[in-house]
Amino acid sequence: MHRGKGMKFVGDSRIPAKEHRMKNIPKDYSEYPGKTEAFWPNFLLREWMVGAVFLIGYLCLTVAHPAPLERVADPTDSGYIPLPDWYFLFLYQLLKYEFAAGQYTVIGAVVMPGIAFGALLLAPWLDNGPERRPIKRPIASSIMLLAVISIIFLTWESVAEHDWEAAAQQGAIVEDIEVDETSEAFEIWSMQQSCINCHGGDMLGGAAGPSVFQSDYTKEQVIAIIKEGAPGMPPDQFEGTEEELETLAAFIANDGQVPDEDEE
Repeated sequence: MHRGKGMKFVGDSRIPAKEHRMKNIPKDYSEYPGKTEAFWPNFLLREWMVGAVFLIGYLCLTVAHPAPLERVADPTDSGYIPLPDWYFLFLYQLLKYEFAAGQYTVIGAVVMPGIAFGALLLAPWLDNGPERRPIKRPIASSIMLLAVISIIFLTWESVAEHDWEAAAQQGAIVEDIEVDETSEAFEIWSMQQSCINCHGGDMLGGAAGPSVFQSDYTKEQVIAIIKEGAPGMPPDQFEGTEEELETLAAFIANDGQVPDEDEE
């Protein structure tokens, strides 16, 4: 007897059915070559491999080029200009433009980045076609390409415009210096507003000038710099007598301590 369309099979409840558990075998996608694949293990394994390569690359970079350190943060230093990490430089540059700064800061800090990242989040729903080639998915490819070009351009502009020498100077790590704030010289310094504006009230550096103890100048050299000026420092800014100038110069030359009579 041959099986055919008219053949029917009837089960017998007296015979226990054997449970045939199917193995966890992924579906056969051979009918759709290049269109789709099994999530496990094909797709997920490939993603893990790519992620591992990038992770190892970043680890090698962190070992070869450690993160640079600056001096301890000083909340009283209002002249310090912070610089974000490289992956936020494009937003830092965006806030420099007139349409995204000042009274329009909300636009540059919230609205524009919100629209950009929102578009990237909505890209899978804006273009949900089965194609994988970028040219076949114009909406998603255009959004991604625009985002990459914008980030690269703004990051490049930020790096090119930033004053790296000034940034290195204001963040330079200096040796801890104990300044004798009870001395007469420090009192004289506290009355020199033009000096404080650049070198800070503690004499250890401020908005535009380094620490006054940064170089090993002698008393005579300090007096000459105060009178004649230096690169980036105008001359004749000291307000006081010659005796006060000599007291202050000796104090600076002695790294913030009152010199002994023999040293003077």
